[in-house]
Amino acid sequence: MPTDLPNERALRKPGTLELDPAGEGIAIDESPRLIASNKVEGTAVYDSSGRHLGAVHNFMVDKVSGQVAYVVLAFGGFLGLGETHHPLPWKALTYSTEFGGYVIDIDPAVLAGASSSGAGEDEVADPSYRARI
Repeated sequence: MPTDLPNERALRKPGTLELDPAGEGIAIDESPRLIASNKVEGTAVYDSSGRHLGAVHNFMVDKVSGQVAYVVLAFGGFLGLGETHHPLPWKALTYSTEFGGYVIDIDPAVLAGASSSGAGEDEVADPSYRARI
């Protein structure tokens, strides 16, 4: 997904320990290119028309590659009751400064019928569940 960030470089200099190519020092909260995980969790998610769909519950990081595998969208419910969790590809979300949250191009009816799990369920541990999403 292309970005329009200032001073963006494709790669760090070989052999360096540079963490944020666009920033200075170690970012612990946010920089022009990086954001802390705790600032992503709870961020609102909207459809392309601006309808609120839910919020980022968390995101799952591959332990080996270090890449975000998917984001978990908390959808529906009221005050956490009846809420379902839907795995979405991280690349499917685009941050909107207009809405102050992430936008995903999906119909809420499709999302409501998609694979999900309720609070406290761990269906993602089941290989057949991962194949369905």
